[in-house]
Amino acid sequence: MSTSDQTELPYDDEDAPEDAAPPGPTPAARARRARIAAASLLMAAAAAVLALRLASRSSVLVVGVYGLLLILCGVVIELSRRGRTRLGSWLLAAGLVAALLMDGVVLA
Repeated sequence: MSTSDQTELPYDDEDAPEDAAPPGPTPAARARRARIAAASLLMAAAAAVLALRLASRSSVLVVGVYGLLLILCGVVIELSRRGRTRLGSWLLAAGLVAALLMDGVVLA
């Protein structure tokens, strides 16, 4: 066999340089997953609160406030998938604060 038929790696796993990237997800990928998980949990919580609020009193404002929060959670999930985690974090925090203020002020 000639050496052109064999493909040789420049080093084996044992000889890997020490500055090689460790296996597993990068910090950015972990941040994306954490943001997606947080937005998904908030989306589930908003849906549960929406159902409870609609059971006690049906109002267009209740559907509007929690419906917008559900939409915002979906937007944050999509932004996180595309790598815009900081923007998603700010939107998630601002949306949650706005929904809580609207719930306390307008819906009370």
